[in-house]
Amino acid sequence: MEAAYSAWRAFQDRILAPAAALLFVGSTLLALLEVARRYVLGLSFEWQQDAVTFFILSGVFLYFSISQRREAHLTVTLIPELFNVFGGRWRAAAEIVKLVALVFSCLFMAAVVWWGIPEVEDSIKYEARTESLAFQMWPFLAVLLFSFASMGITMLFQIYREVQALRGRTVLVEKREEADGTH
Repeated sequence: MEAAYSAWRAFQDRILAPAAALLFVGSTLLALLEVARRYVLGLSFEWQQDAVTFFILSGVFLYFSISQRREAHLTVTLIPELFNVFGGRWRAAAEIVKLVALVFSCLFMAAVVWWGIPEVEDSIKYEARTESLAFQMWPFLAVLLFSFASMGITMLFQIYREVQALRGRTVLVEKREEADGTH
């Protein structure tokens, strides 16, 4: 499992993160170019707004699983934090609540991907396009589903980690976690 997690992290860090960064930088440069064209030359690409919007969204989507892995996303932790205040057995209860939420979230990601596949297929079949009609929608929808699937894979590793933690075992520890003592 350690080797699989290491490979997954490498894929995220070497493929997904640079792809997302490239989309962000490219979209930003395109937006700046469009501002200059519009205000200096009085010209504008019809498709530019769609490109910037959907490419930035695609970059955000690609970064979902990395944010999930690093726990750098918005979470509601009221109940686990409240349980941790009481200490003792309540800490174990807090970990179980976090595990249940993680399992539910993973199942939700799987459901979104499962029911999203026909949407991508329909988008291809009916040649759905963005508002400017310059881009087909299916690549953006496919990136969204791929990103949700990637997030689900990350959650599976986190579920495994949490189950092992409840058993008193420490697994799937990243170097930055070892350095700052977090889990």
